[in-house]
Amino acid sequence: MTALPALELVSAELAARAARDPHRPAFHFTAPAGWLNDPNGLTQRDGEYHLFYQFNPDAPVHHRIHWGHAVSTDLVHWRDLPIALTPSAGPDEDGCWSGVLVYDGEVPTIVYSGRHGDRELPCVATGSADLVEWTKEPANPVIAAPPAGVDVTAFRDHCVWREGDVWRQLIGSGIRGQGGTAFLYESPDLRAWTYVGPLLVGDSSDGEPGAPDWTGTMWECVDMFRIGDGDAAGPDILVFSAWDDGVTHHPLYWSGRYEGDRFTPSALHRLDLGGRYFYAPQSMRDESGRRLLFGWLQEGRPDSAAVEAGWSGVMSLPRVVTAAPDGSIRQSPAPEVDALRAELLLDKAVVLDEEPEHITAGNQLDIELRLVLADGGAATIALRATDDGAEQTLLRLRRTGRTAELSLDRSRASLDPAVDTDARAGSVPVGADGAIDLRILIDHSALEVFAGGVPLTARVYPTRRDALGVWLSGDAARADVRAWAMAGVGRQQVPGA
Repeated sequence: MTALPALELVSAELAARAARDPHRPAFHFTAPAGWLNDPNGLTQRDGEYHLFYQFNPDAPVHHRIHWGHAVSTDLVHWRDLPIALTPSAGPDEDGCWSGVLVYDGEVPTIVYSGRHGDRELPCVATGSADLVEWTKEPANPVIAAPPAGVDVTAFRDHCVWREGDVWRQLIGSGIRGQGGTAFLYESPDLRAWTYVGPLLVGDSSDGEPGAPDWTGTMWECVDMFRIGDGDAAGPDILVFSAWDDGVTHHPLYWSGRYEGDRFTPSALHRLDLGGRYFYAPQSMRDESGRRLLFGWLQEGRPDSAAVEAGWSGVMSLPRVVTAAPDGSIRQSPAPEVDALRAELLLDKAVVLDEEPEHITAGNQLDIELRLVLADGGAATIALRATDDGAEQTLLRLRRTGRTAELSLDRSRASLDPAVDTDARAGSVPVGADGAIDLRILIDHSALEVFAGGVPLTARVYPTRRDALGVWLSGDAARADVRAWAMAGVGRQQVPGA
């Protein structure tokens, strides 16, 4: 059976509902309709970026997951390719869950979690040179069960790499009564795997489950990489998404060193201050040597609202990951995002006081601010705001020495009482001159903020059509501000063969 592009798999009625929804982003990647979650199989081949993603074409619910597939030459304009993986009789009958793409010599190979009932086990598929046609391994699953003698909370998601003469793999899991973990395996051929042991085990008793740095009872979507090369190499980074009993909490990462069969952590960090709104991230190294990162922007409205809208889930904009002096990492939108700036709306210096100043308006905006705050000083940016303030999302910064508290107040973000309006907050770095470089990307319901290289991602759902204003205020703060209207990207498809 010939695989079809995502656009041809979704029903016309579902696609029409999705197109009508005012909360649907215009320049972030979304599925044509239905459900989207984790980024998968990120790679660049012959100059083209490939984004695979968890996809349900039948409804905007997390059920019987396929692998959607899109390709781009510039990371922002994507065209749909035929579906890469579809559930079939056998170990992935109930879904082709998250995984990665590697090259076994010249053979593109996907390692993914097949789901059958309550069992989630590693499976393999090999692809054509253009990554369009995929054949599942007859011997799937390639690992028949979780490690013997270990009481696991879950067992899924993969990180695979070549190390010397062997392949190595991490599988996300958790040890009941202890904490989340990444199990390490080794193989000569991506099919026959030997269990090595846990790479690192977290402590789920350390901290409260609601805390933004709680490591959970299971680690989803583990991803390990090193920043830089040779003498310039930074720390090793072990990324995971904290999960507990069906609840997705937040992405975190350990910085430290991977040697032998163990990861020795030096510090735990929050990957995104938005918590679950940037979840299940996956990274890749592109042909220029950059470390690129994508994540899933979950919905913040009820499941019933997503079903009515015909779609669910947004892919983050591509991010470039770099090393920070303190051993942590910094993130910024890939420079390719700048190409979507359609019109310069504002370029001015502003001296702020307590009276808010109107800066610009829109629901597709890219805003750059260089804020200079005195020690103890603060500034507030109102986003998606009505003139009367009935709906507004407030981004606040308060400086204390060389750090500032960045907070997102969504208590008045929407007049819809059913949407999530919980606050988000965390620390961001401040320059020696008191400056904070801030970038804010607004795309209808999707919001991505970068402050000193630290991201905060969220979703907002204003009900009023005039909830478009951007206002600045502060106590004697100074700001250089530039703002652009952002173009939508539409979507293209490659017809099925």
